[in-house]
Amino acid sequence: MLTAKSLINHYPPFSCSSKARTQTPTPKNSNFAFPIHHSPSPSPKPRALSITNSAQDEAGTPGQFRVDILSESLPFIQKFRGKTIVVKYGGAAMKSQELQASVVNDLVLLACVGLRPVLVHGGGPEINQWLKRVNIPPVFHEGLRVTDSQTMEIVSMVLVGKVNKHLVSLINRAGATAVGLSGMDGQLLTARPSPKSQQLGFVGEVARVDPTVLRPLIDSGHIPVVTSVAADESGQPYNINADTVAGELAAALGAEKLILLTDVAGILEDREDPSSLVKRISLNGVKRMVEEGKVGGGMIPKVHCCVRSLAQGVRTASIIDGRVPHSLLLEIMTDKGAGTMITE
Repeated sequence: MLTAKSLINHYPPFSCSSKARTQTPTPKNSNFAFPIHHSPSPSPKPRALSITNSAQDEAGTPGQFRVDILSESLPFIQKFRGKTIVVKYGGAAMKSQELQASVVNDLVLLACVGLRPVLVHGGGPEINQWLKRVNIPPVFHEGLRVTDSQTMEIVSMVLVGKVNKHLVSLINRAGATAVGLSGMDGQLLTARPSPKSQQLGFVGEVARVDPTVLRPLIDSGHIPVVTSVAADESGQPYNINADTVAGELAAALGAEKLILLTDVAGILEDREDPSSLVKRISLNGVKRMVEEGKVGGGMIPKVHCCVRSLAQGVRTASIIDGRVPHSLLLEIMTDKGAGTMITE
């Protein structure tokens, strides 16, 4: 019996473009390296004379195994083919090169089988590193970054100029075609100050989404990579929570699914018990868990983001464990999933 684990362990990385299938450039920078293996097809072996032995050999070949996997994946591919999915990327999956490779390869695979992925990212650890380089101590208030004018400059430089372009490069090298954007490009996002702006500085909220710039990119098979920096009506940049941006974009695009990659297994019935994962829950159920105090801390804004997106027409929203390799494929291509799915 083929399982989700066998799928992710035995299905090799691949590429959408013919150019990527024939050329594998050697990376000059190890930070951009992740496993892409291309090898010529082996020469066919002579068939065995014995029909019984031939059938057994054929059933055990890697080619037959791949065909079986593709056959089992067909219902999931049919379900999501042509549908837009918005993925928020961050946390542990962004820190580890191995998990970074997993997320990138998953996105390319999903694009190749007909899904229309949009990637939204933050980059808190990178921002902290660069703040320390310029001797600006990171400051947080109630878990949110205090962003004065100097910090906002670093945030923009790191998220827009470094993290975003790094992800675009990785996706391009994996065989798809990515386009990097910030919320300011094409007035994709318009920001407004947070109600706590006196304490937080230039931390903003999403006032308006105009996905006009995204639609032709998605329709032409590109993967938009969006960073969570936007400007208000006067042009002042704001740092916006990436979960919030992902949820609002998913709603504006009429996405089939919103997926938030996190550093935890998902929503837990008991926050102290990792084995108490809630696999599927309704809007009413998750609201009840929040009221009962079972959902708290950093999970509250993620749940709030999912609830808002579902209320605006997104079909399902999932909070999944980004620490699990190929968690995106597990969530989309299997019944079991990789975290908690919230439905209406």
